[in-house]
Amino acid sequence: MIAVDIHSIQKIFQKRQPDSHKGNHGHALIIAGSKSKMGAAVISTKTCLRTGAGLVTVNIPEDERAVIFISIPEAMVQFREDEIDLEKYNCIAIGPGIGTDDSAEQILESLLDNIDLPIVFDADALNLLSKNPENLLRIPQKSILTPHPKEFDRLFGIHNSEEERRQTATLKAKQLNVVIIVKGHKTFITNGESNYENSTGNSGLAKGGSGDALTGIITAFLAQRYEPINAALLGVFLHGLAADITLETQSTESMLITDVIENLGKAFQQI
Repeated sequence: MIAVDIHSIQKIFQKRQPDSHKGNHGHALIIAGSKSKMGAAVISTKTCLRTGAGLVTVNIPEDERAVIFISIPEAMVQFREDEIDLEKYNCIAIGPGIGTDDSAEQILESLLDNIDLPIVFDADALNLLSKNPENLLRIPQKSILTPHPKEFDRLFGIHNSEEERRQTATLKAKQLNVVIIVKGHKTFITNGESNYENSTGNSGLAKGGSGDALTGIITAFLAQRYEPINAALLGVFLHGLAADITLETQSTESMLITDVIENLGKAFQQI
């Protein structure tokens, strides 16, 4: 087991070049949100921007467009009812708050049919995969799956302990050639060859929205052309570090994921 700490992260992290422009830092597409879950779209999109992606487009239902226009003017919007032009993106994430209805399932199927880039799968996208386990074999290589324990068990069967989940995650990551992040206390990250345990974070993250933020952070690193395993390691570490910094002004009880997002800049300064 390899510990993910500040020293290992500093070896991976690449500082932004002073003469770079937005085109150097990737264009991410985040498919997120639905009528009752637009907060997930806002959180994942904002963290993707805060983590350095050059351009971020969020795919949402057209009726919910005002939410994004008001809360994240830096983001671009693509409407779910329109056909998605996938050519312009170098990184895609799907899942936060999209629901598990037929329309969400159709979007997922379309991605699996047409994309060979690594995809970040989270939340409802994982639940859709668990409904049709054969789709796991269609996931693009080096994609990143980010389940919490219940989502993990829906995907791969009931497990009785964290250790059992880690063993299965290692096996499945190798079989599918993907990165699996098992979220929790001391989050576990594996690509099937090397296993890692994160050292940052606290129980203030045990609230809704934390996973959406992690998705946005990891997606931003993928957009900036980090190798998927490194994007996962950086994302998990930075997410936890920003939460630890948040304890300077909040308690674990009072912390909100929006507080954590505002401390991403301080987290970057530390690494």
